[in-house]
Amino acid sequence: MRRYEVFLKKDGKDEYRHAGSLDAPDDGMALLLARESYLRRAEGDRLWLVDRDHIIVGDGEFVAPNADKPHRHNDGERIAARRKKLRAEAGQDTGPGEVR
Repeated sequence: MRRYEVFLKKDGKDEYRHAGSLDAPDDGMALLLARESYLRRAEGDRLWLVDRDHIIVGDGEFVAPNADKPHRHNDGERIAARRKKLRAEAGQDTGPGEVR
């Protein structure tokens, strides 16, 4: 038996979404089981099946170098506070849309 991951998509611009997993002896049976299990109520118009053995996984050590880069995270509150401080220092106590 092989394990397959099932992805469904509604017609249009929606992306494929993971719907679940199933076990089947071959690709043909996997398609049949996916249709019977995941498409009975027209949950999607398109179907992808991916053999789990063909999924490449990036583990924690692989993705760790990107975790310590705070400059890449947009923190709106910190930016707003900095702008407010700069306006106050320049003598502009009000922000956009505010009345003095």
